[in-house]
Amino acid sequence: MGSKRWKWLLRTISWFGLLLCLASGSRADDKVHTNPLNLDPQVRGAYRYFYLLDYRAAVDRFERIHQENPGDPQATALLLNAVVFQDLYREDLLDTTFYANDGFLTGKHATEEDPKTRDRIFALADEAVHEADLRVSKNPNDVDALYARGWARSLRCTYVAMVERGFGAAFRLASKAKDDCARVLELDQDYLDAKLVVGVYQYVVGALPLPFKFLVGFVGITGSKSKGMEMLRDDAHRGLANNVEARTVIALFLRREGKYKDAIDVVRSLKQQYPRDYLFCLEEANLRKDAGEGMGAVRAYEEIVADSEKPGYFADAKLELTYFGLGDALRGQRHYAEAAHAYEEAASSNGVGPELKVRTLLAAGECHDVLGDRQTAVKDYQAAIAAVPNTSRADTARKRLKSPYHGN
Repeated sequence: MGSKRWKWLLRTISWFGLLLCLASGSRADDKVHTNPLNLDPQVRGAYRYFYLLDYRAAVDRFERIHQENPGDPQATALLLNAVVFQDLYREDLLDTTFYANDGFLTGKHATEEDPKTRDRIFALADEAVHEADLRVSKNPNDVDALYARGWARSLRCTYVAMVERGFGAAFRLASKAKDDCARVLELDQDYLDAKLVVGVYQYVVGALPLPFKFLVGFVGITGSKSKGMEMLRDDAHRGLANNVEARTVIALFLRREGKYKDAIDVVRSLKQQYPRDYLFCLEEANLRKDAGEGMGAVRAYEEIVADSEKPGYFADAKLELTYFGLGDALRGQRHYAEAAHAYEEAASSNGVGPELKVRTLLAAGECHDVLGDRQTAVKDYQAAIAAVPNTSRADTARKRLKSPYHGN
């Protein structure tokens, strides 16, 4: 298989890990089934903090729910979900432009894995699977246990793919998660929560390049983009625990297909429901940039910055992500001086992650080179290399030191 296809495959597996679990919401429908714990007022209250991106408060509340429901794999999976996403957010791994525009999956990537967090995630995942196994051993048709096990496996898949880049292990976990959730749907077609994992799997495998689909078809791995999207839309429309999650995934798939207007409409529905969710606001701006809205995208990023100045509006806005997107939008409009300033704002933000820092400094240097300000460009390239020396971006910065950047 060619290098381009392998790059696409690695990116797909990583996206699959991310897309298996992004958030949760609820909507009443007597014909739809879910684990009763998902509708518990304490759980819904905890998710309100989750959607504000106040992960510390959310984790604390899910921890109490976990303690109050010993032996329940769903309670363990709820806590696992919050801990995983708290860490992904810390790592700047919830900004989708990271995957759309960066070749980090096949290069040297700067991550700061926290061993304590990793051990906790793996322990919670093992605990949820063990609790589910005990229930399934007593009742093979326990749909709540099967779903919880599939969800826990998908969450572990997310961490392994996104943080550790263990793509082989992640794909095996994804397959097991899909099998659990497919079994749930065989037993209860109205258990719509399970359509999320199966729908994502169907779409991703269906989108694989033909040679790879032919290869994996020998071992029974098949998928359908249309069937996957159909399942996701049903979950988005009627789902009890995953309708927000399903809409988020649909928007990401629409973005992948270049259907930016449709993706923007979906994200705006999420933003209307959760206007203070920083990531939904950021995603709308990112999509408007990708859609070629130019200065409209610039204004969207600037609006996020303005909202962040309102006391308590965002629980935890990572403005470095906003400034990076703003820099890209301005650069696309050939406003190189303003773009360089935005990139440098991102690089100097408190708490900026190492991967984003090297990307922003490299981009700022390129803008200065285009402007003919070689001295400042060199300083940015040197700072990028010093920030994280052993990365693909740092390698590019070294090339820029030898030869000025003149644009695409």
